Parts: sequence; structure tokens; C-alpha cells
Amino acid sequence: MVELQRFLENSFSLEGLSGDLASGLAALARPMSVKPGAILFESGDPGNGCYAILEGSLKVSIVSVEGDEQFLAVMGPGSIVGELALLDGRARSANVTALKASRLAFIDKYAFERFADANPAVYRHMLSIVGKRLRQANDVLAARSFLPLPGRVAQTLLQLAETFGKPVEKDRILIHYKLSQSDIANMAGAARENVSRVLNDWKRAGTISRISGYYCLEKPDLLKQASAL
Repeated sequence: MVELQRFLENSFSLEGLSGDLASGLAALARPMSVKPGAILFESGDPGNGCYAILEGSLKVSIVSVEGDEQFLAVMGPGSIVGELALLDGRARSANVTALKASRLAFIDKYAFERFADANPAVYRHMLSIVGKRLRQANDVLAARSFLPLPGRVAQTLLQLAETFGKPVEKDRILIHYKLSQSDIANMAGAARENVSRVLNDWKRAGTISRISGYYCLEKPDLLKQASAL
């Protein structure tokens, strides 16, 4: 599976997984396709493996006992979800649902463990992913504790740009994924009406824009300043 091998070489860490190890992991993977709305797993499910996103997008969320859903992240091509199951053997900690029709590659936990035990370098690369996720979680927690609403919205847009961003001229970044104000509000942990006011203020100021339904970060540096603690 050449496509998955290239994915693994470029996604497991900033340095990339070596070609032979990527090839070995790719041989373990099972390709699959899911429709919009399909649930890959829910919080509490057994952690039986991880998924590489080759095409499409997945939503990571948690649901309160009252049934309120909180977005944690939207993951796109080049991302891996469910990787904690490969390392700690515990149940799933969140829900993962397909937002769009998606092509995935599933790597079974036990097959991964056999391969990684024989090739310990794979564990180092997996830990780099977990470390990045932990830093992101810390950033979100700190933002919700200390940042005012504009800072939380700025952080949300920047995180989405990291996953779906496409550079355009003059240092602008197009978030190549269509999001509603409700989606952004959910991820920022705020009411849609309040987030709408922030977004409209930024549009008038030229900080962001909408291009064919996509948000474009016209002045990313200003958003970075707003999101700084």
C-alpha cells in the first residue's frame, strides 16, 4: 500500500518514519471506507487499534451525561486517531465520527505490538504523536481557563489551519474545510452568538475573510497574538 507507506513516512514524526519501518507498518494496515456520520468508536469502547486518515475528515468529541457534545478536534488527511490504544491498552477516551466520506487505514493493536516490539524505533515515533496531542490538549485547557473569548476563537482557527490550512499569497492561510459558526463555537467552548460577533469583527477588520465558504486567515500573526497566553 504505497499511499499508506508515504503517509507513515511523513506523519509519524517531524523526522518521518524510515522507509523500511513504514513499509512494514503499511503491510499490517487494512484499508477501509466510511460514510458521513459513521462512528468509528465511542468513549469506553475497547482500544483495538488506530486509524490513519488518507482522505476525508473525522470529528473527535466527548459527550456529557446530559447529552451535550463538546468538539475536541477535527482531524483531516495526514492525521492518526486512536493511537493511545496502541500504547496504554485502555478503553477509548473520546468519540470519533466521520464528518465526510473518508478513506482510512486501520492498524490492529496486537499486530502493531508484535511489529513494534521487534522494531522499538516505532515506539519513539508513536510517542512523538502522543506528545504533540498532549501539548495541544494543554493549550486548549489553558485557553479555556485564561484566555478571553477572542483568544479562544483565534486558537481554534489556528488549530484548524494546522490541519486543513493551505498557504495562499501574501502569507494568508485558507482553511480548506467548510465550518459553520456553530462548529467553531463548539470547539472554542462558547455560545454561537458570541463567537459570531468575534468573527464578524475580524471580518470587518480584515483579519479573516470567507472565500467560497471557506475561512481564510488574512492576518495569521494577529490571531497568534490573540491566542497567546
